Amino acid sequence: MKGYIGVDPSIYLDEEGFFKTGDLGYYDEDKYFYIVDRLKEIISYKGDQVPPTELETVLLLHPAVKEVGVVGKPHPEDYELPTAFIVKRPGFNVTEQELIDFVVAEVPPYMELKGGIRFINELPRNPRGKILRRTLRDMLLKEQ
Repeated sequence: MKGYIGVDPSIYLDEEGFFKTGDLGYYDEDKYFYIVDRLKEIISYKGDQVPPTELETVLLLHPAVKEVGVVGKPHPEDYELPTAFIVKRPGFNVTEQELIDFVVAEVPPYMELKGGIRFINELPRNPRGKILRRTLRDMLLKEQ
């Protein structure tokens, strides 16, 4: 692409001339490129970056977890606390502490679910099935 007509390239290109998509990714030693998350969805805990999808992937490994959405709960000193919204599988009984312990065994300390877990019946999704993280964050704000 050569650019947008009438738009200053500094709006849509980074300092190295790459198009700013808002995606977070990496490439491996074979030059395969992987998109792993969106920058605006990254949780900032005490300056560390916590990708929600990584925590969601860990939680989905637990047999009692049917669906999960992770967002940052605003915190005055720690910026955001990783918080999970869980839809349990029918017939399974699991506690918040069991799931927190499950995550602690799999992730570094800065990625632990310091904001806790909320059990809900259904994750809010858009018509295409994408989790509406903004709605989950709004649910956390209503708690305060």
